[in-house]
Amino acid sequence: MFVIPNPFAGKFEEDLSPLFELGREVGEHFAPKLAELCNNAVVSYGKAVIVGTAGEIEHGAACMHPKLGKPMRAAIGGGEAIIASNVKVGPSGASIDVPLGNKDDAWSLDHCDSMTVSIPDAPRPDEMVIVIVFADGGRPFPRC
Repeated sequence: MFVIPNPFAGKFEEDLSPLFELGREVGEHFAPKLAELCNNAVVSYGKAVIVGTAGEIEHGAACMHPKLGKPMRAAIGGGEAIIASNVKVGPSGASIDVPLGNKDDAWSLDHCDSMTVSIPDAPRPDEMVIVIVFADGGRPFPRC
């Protein structure tokens, strides 16, 4: 999880492309480090953003959708399936459920899961929390 300033907090802006690049930068910097922490090859992934209360859902979507996925896929050696995602606006301490799915097969039910995360003092109204999740396995004891 990464807490970053929201340059558009408190104002309406049509062009959110600077946030596209911010998502790319976060992904390029942190996704390789996260992938190295897994004991085995990454098979499942997800992403989410909590936007502070001075921001809007589109700010989180702009960080997450256009360019964050490419460096995530690069860090784990590919990924054919869509990266499951979630975004919300919330106060400091807000939690978010990060959906997880198999990196290559969206219909792999053994990998459909979620992780609930929060940071007690983030996001502040002018911040965003970007979450990247990599998993090297599916749910324990799947039977679906």
